[in-house]
Amino acid sequence: MGDLAARVAALEAEVQRLRDRQEIEDLRLRYHAAVNERRPEAIAPLFARGARLDFGPLGRASGPREIEAFFAATLGDPASFVKQFIHNHLVEIDGDRARGTSYLEARPVYRGESFLVAARYDDAYAREDGRWRFQEMAMTPIFIVPLREGWAEEPRVRVGPASSPGGTARPRD
Repeated sequence: MGDLAARVAALEAEVQRLRDRQEIEDLRLRYHAAVNERRPEAIAPLFARGARLDFGPLGRASGPREIEAFFAATLGDPASFVKQFIHNHLVEIDGDRARGTSYLEARPVYRGESFLVAARYDDAYAREDGRWRFQEMAMTPIFIVPLREGWAEEPRVRVGPASSPGGTARPRD
């Protein structure tokens, strides 16, 4: 009977690990759906209470209020447009903490100009109040270039101080 109890415990642990992985993957997908659908109010609840956001040249925010304000300003511009596509989401879970990486392709329009964007997300996740949330989200641009220029010459990032996350970057004048 002891062998059966050990096998059941191992199966329960594996089911929990798979459930956690799926919840974290769903968290990342809910974030991109909210960005794509221009619903900034749906983004802040995806973050833990003490969360930090670091989008490098695109901006930073800490805590729910700053994160909500960051996305409200970014997605609130009626002239902007962005659709994001996430790839290669890898997740490593350790109890109530996890880390993940993923890659982003984005197709934004800013001031009437189309851009090409590629970036990498590095995330830390925490289980808070029984749900997985972002503890840290860092986006490192690989390139943000006008579509007319392309990215074949050399990967580069050209953004201004008031640019937006996830590819609605504003080029330097």
